[in-house]
Amino acid sequence: MATRRQTKKPAASTDELKRHYREMLLIRRFEEKAGQLYGMGLIGGFCHLYIGQEAVVVGLEACAEQGDKRVTAYRDHGHMLACGMDPKGVMAELTGREGGFSRGKGGSMHMFSREKDFYGGHGIVGANVPIGAGLAFSDRYKGNDRVTFTYFGDGAANQGQVAETYNMAELWMLPVIFVIENNQYAMGTSVKRATKSPDFWERGAAYGIAGEAVDGMDVLAVKAAGEKAVKHVRAGKGPYILEMMTYRYRGHSMSDPAKYRTREEVQKMREERDAIEQVRARLVEAGVAEDDLKAIDKEIKEIVNEAADFARESPEPDASELWTDIYADVTPQSA
Repeated sequence: MATRRQTKKPAASTDELKRHYREMLLIRRFEEKAGQLYGMGLIGGFCHLYIGQEAVVVGLEACAEQGDKRVTAYRDHGHMLACGMDPKGVMAELTGREGGFSRGKGGSMHMFSREKDFYGGHGIVGANVPIGAGLAFSDRYKGNDRVTFTYFGDGAANQGQVAETYNMAELWMLPVIFVIENNQYAMGTSVKRATKSPDFWERGAAYGIAGEAVDGMDVLAVKAAGEKAVKHVRAGKGPYILEMMTYRYRGHSMSDPAKYRTREEVQKMREERDAIEQVRARLVEAGVAEDDLKAIDKEIKEIVNEAADFARESPEPDASELWTDIYADVTPQSA
């Protein structure tokens, strides 16, 4: 059931590389702007940025089909953008405005989109994992070939409910891909201090779940592993675990000074392993002009600035919103 970590560099066309570059750059610039708005006091509560981990969700979304589902934890803005949710609605929700995806009531950690099959953003560590299995159970029950991507971090991987979910997912052969975004520090504790397991994905072997570790800083490696996992799951072979070896550049949240690691460590990752710069280098090597790449960056910045302006201009929710979305309106069927 085990698979060794990938080492071969997958190939890709220039158009594919450009698409990945644009999608990752959108997440990077959006998160940078969100950090600015947080510093200005326009975003309240917690705010967890995805900067550095962009290749994971962009690579996996490239493997998804219409109707596939995704659910994640609270470092979720990148997942929303990657699955096609409007940056304006995401930014408006971050700022608690009426134009947000949860009408300003969910904030950074709790917004959803039925249209894009995005089932959150969940603030309780590990709680989204059984939810992902539940979504997959629904598809298994319906007999379709949909796949659910369930994302969680290395900190959540130590939660008991994750082990319980593994057991049930394999027992019922659920069409779910468990994606462990191992950014090496959980909330602020190094993986080396939190677990004796050399690899989180190998824990699936105890339940008969196949899996592998992947270079989560290489979008093409992520996509290749994602395609393999999706093929496995769609064929009815049960769940699959992908441990994405990635890295976040910012603190756990905006309030985290990240003193548990050195600046030199972060800078080394930025200079040598940055996911966006790797794709940029491949594009330049393929003959793409610097001006073309600058034009993409300019376009992305305009999209992000428009999203920020929309968020500022969108009104705050009316007080009556406190009473909506509390109870389901269910009309009993007549006998």
